[in-house]
Amino acid sequence: MAMTYRLRAGDTGPVQQSPVTCGSACLTVARMLVDPVFASWVHTGEPHPPGAPEGATEAERFAAYERVVMRRTNGVVAAGGGPSLPWPRALGTPPWGAKHELEYGAAKLGTRYTVDALRGQDEYALVAAFDRLVDVVADGEPGLLYIGNRLLPRHVVLVLPGDGDRMLDVYDPATGRVDHLRRDTVVHHRLRLAGWDVPWLAVRPTGLRTVESRQPATAPRPMPA
Repeated sequence: MAMTYRLRAGDTGPVQQSPVTCGSACLTVARMLVDPVFASWVHTGEPHPPGAPEGATEAERFAAYERVVMRRTNGVVAAGGGPSLPWPRALGTPPWGAKHELEYGAAKLGTRYTVDALRGQDEYALVAAFDRLVDVVADGEPGLLYIGNRLLPRHVVLVLPGDGDRMLDVYDPATGRVDHLRRDTVVHHRLRLAGWDVPWLAVRPTGLRTVESRQPATAPRPMPA
């Protein structure tokens, strides 16, 4: 039986299964949030969708699908079948690969994404960027934050809608924890997520959706190989 999967502040989700799959873990969790059949398969092994990798336990299935995601996000063929710029897996998930993955099955059908540069922006621009995330991130339409130190992006977290009008939640795949994401921690570089503080990039919904998005998020869909 398919299951509805939700994450809110205070919950604990899956943990990334390798040091370089933080982005893949976020994208796998994002798919679980919009695809009940997929979420049920990760948790229980049933039903077994066509194309699903093998795994005897929940952790094994999650790890196996992380690898599937990384092949797509880092390969020459993106989710959806279009061309993509390849990227070394040792360097994690490229933002363009994450964007394709979100648009093709890891978010509500029809949701379009864009990539915003945050590093080097002043406080006013970061306030505007956070408020934009609050406006566009919704159930089934999450965002990603690439974070790190002042020199390099080193980690990816999943941004989820919070419970209030100006509140966001954040899932950290390094720990599985879901906490509130406050605007001041983004603006003043005090994120303290997996030891990283500085926001570098946001992969976020544009706020524009195609007619496909009128289909319910629970509609059955094939699992990408």
